[in-house]
Amino acid sequence: MDMKKHGIWISLAFVMLMMVAYSIEWIRVGVGSAIDVVLGPLINDFQVPFFVLIVILSTFTALYSSIIQKYTIDYEKMTEVQEKMKAFQKEFREATLSKDEKALKKIESRRNKVMAEQLELSQQQFTPMAYILVLTVPIFFWLLFRLSTDTSTINMPFVGLHALADPVLLGIIPAWIIWYMICSIAISQVIRKALNIGGI
Repeated sequence: MDMKKHGIWISLAFVMLMMVAYSIEWIRVGVGSAIDVVLGPLINDFQVPFFVLIVILSTFTALYSSIIQKYTIDYEKMTEVQEKMKAFQKEFREATLSKDEKALKKIESRRNKVMAEQLELSQQQFTPMAYILVLTVPIFFWLLFRLSTDTSTINMPFVGLHALADPVLLGIIPAWIIWYMICSIAISQVIRKALNIGGI
């Protein structure tokens, strides 16, 4: 258990580090320009449309995220804990409605164990998050770097034609993030089905 907690704290620290790095411009620009050496020619030389490149990158994201989660999360244990939690909540609700004091005391004695299992399940998801961020954050740094000067556009449902860098949701979320999320979520569902893994 101590090793698990140690790993969780390392993962949390890494997540925080990635968030800090995101706020430091010279890190963003440095990483973005380095990755541009590899990805830039796809746009400059091969004329791949930017929105298509985002589809490719989101597919890559969905693939490695699903594979990492498949091999770092115990989905059987996750399903078991979720079923226990549902059963516990059902019993608690029924005992509360019937005002069965004996049943409530019995349920109360199991509460800590059920909550501990639920907490362990939540903590288990921090490790894959750190691994995923190692690959995802640099991709986002490159997109931010490239889109700071790129004027590529995309025609999206409900919002129409916009530059990829234009804020189109709530006045702050740019079109490229929405497009990236739509592609990544849709493709990840196919990949998860193929790999026979559940959702989180």
